[in-house]
Amino acid sequence: MAVWIQAQQLQGDALHQMQSLYGQHFPIEVRHYLAQWIEGQLWDSVELENPQDELKAKRLLDSLVQELQRKAEHQVGEDGFLLKIKLGHYASQLKSTYDRCPLELVRCIKHILHSEQRLVQEANNAVGSGGGGGTMDSLSQRHQQINQTFEELRVSTQETENELRKLQHNQEYFIIQYQENLRIQAQLSSLSAVPAEERTQRETSLQAKRATVEAWLTREANTLQKYRLDLAEKHQKTLGQLRKQQTLILDEELIQWKRRQQLAGNGGPTEGGLDVLQSWCEKLADLIWQNRQQIRRAEHLTQQLPLPGPMEELLTKLNSDITDIISALVTSTFIIEKQPPQVLKTQTKFAATVRLLVGGKLNVHMNPPQVKAVIVSEQQAKALLKNESTRNDSSGEILNNNCVMEYHRTTGTLSAHFRNMSLKRIKRSDRRGAESVTEEKFTVMFESQFSVGGNELVFHVKGRVPFVVPDKVLWPQLCEALDMKYKAEMHSARGLCDDNLVFLAQKAFSSASINPEDYRSMTMSWAQFNRESLPGRNFTFWQWFDGVMELMKKHLKPHWNDGAILGFVNKQQAQDMLMSKPNGTFLLRFSDSEIGGITIAWVAENPNKRLVWNLMPYTTKDFSIRSLADRISDLNHLMFLYPDRPKDEVFSKYYTPPLSKAVDGYVKPQIKQVVPEYPSSGNPTYMDQAPSPSVAHPINFAIFPPIDPMMDADGEFDLEDTMDVARHVEELLRRPMKTSNGFGPIGLYFFVNSQR
Repeated sequence: MAVWIQAQQLQGDALHQMQSLYGQHFPIEVRHYLAQWIEGQLWDSVELENPQDELKAKRLLDSLVQELQRKAEHQVGEDGFLLKIKLGHYASQLKSTYDRCPLELVRCIKHILHSEQRLVQEANNAVGSGGGGGTMDSLSQRHQQINQTFEELRVSTQETENELRKLQHNQEYFIIQYQENLRIQAQLSSLSAVPAEERTQRETSLQAKRATVEAWLTREANTLQKYRLDLAEKHQKTLGQLRKQQTLILDEELIQWKRRQQLAGNGGPTEGGLDVLQSWCEKLADLIWQNRQQIRRAEHLTQQLPLPGPMEELLTKLNSDITDIISALVTSTFIIEKQPPQVLKTQTKFAATVRLLVGGKLNVHMNPPQVKAVIVSEQQAKALLKNESTRNDSSGEILNNNCVMEYHRTTGTLSAHFRNMSLKRIKRSDRRGAESVTEEKFTVMFESQFSVGGNELVFHVKGRVPFVVPDKVLWPQLCEALDMKYKAEMHSARGLCDDNLVFLAQKAFSSASINPEDYRSMTMSWAQFNRESLPGRNFTFWQWFDGVMELMKKHLKPHWNDGAILGFVNKQQAQDMLMSKPNGTFLLRFSDSEIGGITIAWVAENPNKRLVWNLMPYTTKDFSIRSLADRISDLNHLMFLYPDRPKDEVFSKYYTPPLSKAVDGYVKPQIKQVVPEYPSSGNPTYMDQAPSPSVAHPINFAIFPPIDPMMDADGEFDLEDTMDVARHVEELLRRPMKTSNGFGPIGLYFFVNSQR
């Protein structure tokens, strides 16, 4: 309900836009009285392109109708009587409208909610930037300027319409007078058959009349020519303003939306809705088409009454210019609303949605276009962009790659939903050097043909230009992208802090500097990022970072969001941080030596001196057996999470509850982690007592014993077998193990309750 409360505070144009979202397709009263219920439903969980989700949509429709009916029944008293009737009517109306197409209801409500959220956000941004709401009126200054320009264009277009009508009226009167002059001339020619005395008298009168008419025609011809030139000049001015407005919308606002769409694919915030952009593009389409029709009518008037002068050339130029403008509008507003995946696999289904932002105008939807998807290589895409011919139209074969665009009246959108595309085969080029198969780039290109104004104009359009990957980027730019991706994977506002980014810079550039400014002007190439292995390692920088994200999002996301994991700390830093803390203080850091590994470092007293100890890194495999919180709970010598938080205060909410009592004579075993006692003399057996080095070496370790063989036919642990395995594990753990990597081994015990 929070969005609706804020939406009611909108003012001016923003309030106007919000109100325009509602109508017979979805009354604003329904939004008001069911605000909390509407905002509490999972509308985004319904995929509009997936017909299998129609059942979900149907349930939402039925629930909506039931809520309305329930709300109506609760209305009492004189004031509630009319509302009861109205809400009941709306329930029947929505049921009747969407019963056969429930996905359209979901589409409509998603459109409304996203639009409201955008309007509220824009209003909040305006207030936050010092606009105070009144000055900015809930819209950015640029958006206000665009709307103001549209008003100026509307006025100028109406003025030229009035001028054109005046010109047409004057020209029609001119033609009438011209016909009158021809009639007088015909009368003068017929006087030869009239007697001389009568002929002289009539001839004098007709000649005087003809002179008057011809003088008027001469003056009026000059006036008409001036009207035509003035009108052409006004059209030139309007077209210049239209072109400037279109450039602002298409080359700035739409390009920014596409950029946000690109960043969203890398974990950035969603690109936002297209409703405002579509409304602007539709206004442009209306104004451009009106001016084009005016120019065509002016051409017709010129052809109807040719007059000496440059009008024919001027009108030809105007017609060409307006056609170029409308061509740019139609071809640029054919966009990919939902991009296909960045990585495609053969024989795997994928989806995409294309949309024409001017589809509700220009009568395009009256003859629904068909869209075709093809896959082309980067070289082919660049050649097509330059209008160069290519030998082959595609570099592969996509199944289910044709789709007819559909017009949705509730939202006014014309779009095509490719729901079941599949890449059947792909033709690869010869790779050179160190380029891997994953570095070869292709693009899924969508093409169609649109008929505008009843086949008056036909445009062949292609959606999606080839992407540009720079050879290298500045480190701050890469930091921004890594932070965006990390926050998206964690679903968290806690991203990478400055210290984290310095750690990553040290790893990426093999540097020891801790000053962020030292890295500000440094660049990273693609080879450094994901082709060349890190020094002393068999993996790249990206493989290491991606491994961290995979581990975190699968098993450790809550702990990162709680601030329990420092993560981006090397061994030496961990030692420096822990040595000043009480014994039992520990921290969690990502492994330098293993992809997707995290280790526990803690400080403890040794008979000779205090040391910082490191457990062998945990990986996804380990956490699929026992969680991080439970492992920390198992280790009693871990007492305080760095800097001084009691571990139970941080992790207890994630501990696995105690096992239930035995059922049917069986007890369930419990897995617990142990770390062997610290050695008192001699060479280190389980723990490396040397100071923690800055780089650790990779290590493989086994988790034993296997669980499956101990389960009986009922899926329960058998006590006798379990005890045998536990004894076997205990025996193995008593054997000394040599370690040379700076990590201590980890043991897992099976503990069994004694109840029988």
